[in-house]
Amino acid sequence: MKKLLIANRGEIAIRIARAARDYGAASVSIYSDADAGSLHVELADEAYGLGPGRPAETYLNIEKILEIARRAGADAIHPGYGFLSERAEFAQAVIDVGLTWVGPSPEVIRALGDKVEARRIAAKVGAPLVKGSDGPLASAAEAVDFAKQAGLPLAIKAAFGGGGRGMKVARRLDEVGELFDSAVREAKEAFGRGECYAEQFLDRPRHIEAQVIADSHGNIVVLGTRDCSLQRRNQKLVEEAPAPFITAEQRARIHDSARAICTEAGYTGAGTVEFLLSQNGVISFLEVNTRLQVEHPVTEETTGVDIVIEQLRIADGLPLSVRDTPEPRGHAFEFRINAEDPGRGFLPTPGLITRFRAPAGPGVRIDAGVEAGSEIPGLYDSMMAKLIVIGATREEALLRARRALAEFRIEGVASVLPFHRAVLDERDFTGEEGFRVFTNWIETEFRGVEPSPRVDPAESGLIRSFIEIDGKRHDIGLPAALFSGLGAAPQLVQQAAPSVSDGGVTAPIPGTLQQWLVDDGAEVAEGDAVAVIEAMKMETRILAPKAGRIRIKTEPGAVVSLAAELATIS
Repeated sequence: MKKLLIANRGEIAIRIARAARDYGAASVSIYSDADAGSLHVELADEAYGLGPGRPAETYLNIEKILEIARRAGADAIHPGYGFLSERAEFAQAVIDVGLTWVGPSPEVIRALGDKVEARRIAAKVGAPLVKGSDGPLASAAEAVDFAKQAGLPLAIKAAFGGGGRGMKVARRLDEVGELFDSAVREAKEAFGRGECYAEQFLDRPRHIEAQVIADSHGNIVVLGTRDCSLQRRNQKLVEEAPAPFITAEQRARIHDSARAICTEAGYTGAGTVEFLLSQNGVISFLEVNTRLQVEHPVTEETTGVDIVIEQLRIADGLPLSVRDTPEPRGHAFEFRINAEDPGRGFLPTPGLITRFRAPAGPGVRIDAGVEAGSEIPGLYDSMMAKLIVIGATREEALLRARRALAEFRIEGVASVLPFHRAVLDERDFTGEEGFRVFTNWIETEFRGVEPSPRVDPAESGLIRSFIEIDGKRHDIGLPAALFSGLGAAPQLVQQAAPSVSDGGVTAPIPGTLQQWLVDDGAEVAEGDAVAVIEAMKMETRILAPKAGRIRIKTEPGAVVSLAAELATIS
């Protein structure tokens, strides 16, 4: 390949652009209007705009992306993670227009991306499995029926998803239907498909995964394991490699199962096979992610293998540069640096970064998608950067992580830095008395941190207009911030927070009002969930501030600002 188009944004687009340069290829970035000022636009060799709109109209628009690839003269496409990375139709479309697809074949993506089919493959090769539905569930009622058969707790998952999006855990029968509908909505927004299936949920499990790379010459290598148990809303916050506090037999079972599943599927490229490990040592296959993982850097640091370069080599038909599982050369942690307020239930906080001072020193790596002055739009996920720390031992890596997190400064938006600092003082995590972290440990055991100061969302993106040159119309986009306060575009000026009446139901975050959970005029109790708002690909429930009769003022689908009054209760 000579020129690689990166069909993604943020830190992963930058990571891939750097790998392309190391590989000797030029890079092409794409960006929506909301990302016009983003760092990934500047750091690629070329950049092309996708125009305005939500992800479905930009980063999920296959036709637009392929047209840009044609205009740019790209000969290969890397999808990164999220967005179109696990969409078989995108891989096929790339191949059909004669470009090199950096990833597994469409057939493999289709088989393993369908979580139900992946379970069938895992069962065929003897990988450990818990009970699950035979296929996607057709309705909330069907989900309830399966819960009655399989028992609780029950995990409801997007059949064509990943990364924790479109996954809900039901612990009571009366919440199964509502959580199924919520999972379907999240799956449609994140992946364009809403099919969901269900399986038994191992209570208080650890999340262990194996990194696999495979070439077209029959070589399949498991690079090692990772522990990704520290999660919020089923999305990872801290990962480490190799997975600590597991036996040699457990590690071998995970390695062997991952290799067998990928062999059976005819896998090529980089991929991750994920498992759950129960408190009593039961291992259960979870899914295969047919793409690069967010947490790939911890495996790179402990093996010395550049996984993105391996992806490019494999796509070019070259053999793997490593043929056997490397012996770990230390221990590494990755801390996801998200624009979220851990003191307010990890609410996303889009806005303007006024200060971004990253740590440095021995054993510290930063994969960032932002800098001071960057805007965090509310349309996408909340990740700003990743802090990766490595030491000769887990204990040394923990010490370096404390030092690096103490140096890290982000201002202008809330971040999860206070959580990361706090968790390094938790004995459940540090492991002096054994590793006692599990996938919902944050929700059930973590002592919490103080809320961050409130921040207002920044004006971001472009104002679309046009000019005529020699009678020909040309579309243009100008940064919205240029007009803030100047009167040229009053619709973009940040307004003061509206006054809220006693009993007002307000938006806890700026986002899209997805649905009301109660009818207009219904009687509600204080603390009842009355609505769902979506921002940064996450759904948040809105609770009634008092008991009384609710009067709805805002229709579903409306884009609302922070503290906007959506309803009143009297």
